[in-house]
Formats: sequence, C-alpha cells, structure tokens
Amino acid sequence: MSKKQDLIKEMLEMQKKFMAYEHANGVDAREYFAPKSGEELEGYREKYAELARQVNEMAHKEKGSHP
Repeated sequence: MSKKQDLIKEMLEMQKKFMAYEHANGVDAREYFAPKSGEELEGYREKYAELARQVNEMAHKEKGSHP
C-alpha cells in the first residue's frame, strides 16, 4: 500500500470513530472546535487537517500540478 493510501485509510478510520462518537454522544460546536484537554475530540481537527494536507500535496505531486 502506498503512503497516500495509508493516509487515506487513517482518515477514514478517524471519520468512522468520529461518527460513532457523535451518534452515541452528540457533538456541540465547542467540543468540536475547542475541545478541553482530555476530551475525546482533542486534536482531532488538527490531525485530520494535517493528513488531508499531506494527501492533497501527494496528489498534486503525482499529477505535476500546483495547489
């Protein structure tokens, strides 16, 4: 499996966990955008955004395009 595929797989796993948590507990804006230390979503947005950035960068590099 390529690095890009590994990153996409990780993103999909993160989405599945988020959806399961949301369905079980609900998620409000504060919890999603400004989670407190130790909360389930702490670091989620930042990590997901970083993975997405890496995948985007790899895709552009593969196609020889510029973002």
